[in-house]
Amino acid sequence: MAIRRKHIRNLVEQLLEAHGIEVAPVPIEEVAPSLGIRVQYEPAEDELSGFLLRDLSRQKAIIGVNDLHSKNRQRFTIAHELGHYLLHEQEKLHVDRRFRIQRRDGNSSKGESEEEKEANLFAAELLMPVSFIRRDLAEVEGLDLEDDAAVSILAEKYGVSTQAMTFRLAYLGYLQL
Repeated sequence: MAIRRKHIRNLVEQLLEAHGIEVAPVPIEEVAPSLGIRVQYEPAEDELSGFLLRDLSRQKAIIGVNDLHSKNRQRFTIAHELGHYLLHEQEKLHVDRRFRIQRRDGNSSKGESEEEKEANLFAAELLMPVSFIRRDLAEVEGLDLEDDAAVSILAEKYGVSTQAMTFRLAYLGYLQL
């Protein structure tokens, strides 16, 4: 199975439109519950980022989030697990340990499974939508993305880590790593 990039971007665009979200930061803490998913914050070991538990018989789901992680990390965890919920309907339980372990095989423990890549891409597309980034970059003439401070300002606006914003800008072709 290839990574469904176009499908993921279209799904995110529909989600943003349905929720009337037009500017960053995306209120991910409100999006998941609006889809009937309970978000539960609990302390956990540092390696555990979050999980998705789906009760297929009752059509309910819970996203668990490690509340000892930073707020930005928690937001990414919610978006990542929401990606699993919307993209991988067959999963009843999905546990993410730093988004690397899916309890399946050797590839998933390295974060190389297609499901993990799709969930990460979904989270990036949702928290840092390409149309928002294009608009924000067009509005700020002369913004030097090679300057760490400029990337940090964008990251703060979007409610993500500087590392996540750096990867997103590189993925979109605005930066070279």
